Amino acid sequence: MGAAIQSKNAGGGTRRGRRRSRARPMAEINVTPFVDVMLVLLIVFMVAAPLLTVGVPVELPKTAAGALSGDEEEPLSITLTAAGEVQIQTTPVPREDLISRLRAIASERESDRVFLRADGAVAYADVMQIMGALNAGGFSNVGLVTDTGGPALDGSSATLPAAADQE
Repeated sequence: MGAAIQSKNAGGGTRRGRRRSRARPMAEINVTPFVDVMLVLLIVFMVAAPLLTVGVPVELPKTAAGALSGDEEEPLSITLTAAGEVQIQTTPVPREDLISRLRAIASERESDRVFLRADGAVAYADVMQIMGALNAGGFSNVGLVTDTGGPALDGSSATLPAAADQE
């Protein structure tokens, strides 16, 4: 009875010149987590960007006027609320300090462009007083901000595309 006995290793297979390979470190960078983080940041900035605009709640009058073209420097925004409060960007300013603050701001800015946002309930005389203060403060290029969709003078309603603030 001659049975051939074969030598077996502990792994259960025969040993025929195989070498165990060592686990080498991976030389590639896994970019999937990096792309995921960048996409999340992109979405966060896309959502946050519209919230960074100057936003004082004012009920703007509606007109049929279109938007003016933009500058390279962001124009200064002055707001006159229904309560009669004056704000530069979002900072409330007493009326007696308005001209001095405007002169200080005008000395630091290249552009003399300013947007005046006045609530529709504010009297015309109050708006004109603020425009006079803007002129005395060094801002001669004043744009009046309105909402679109108001009636046109020819009796038709304006059908301009909706935008946040128009001039």
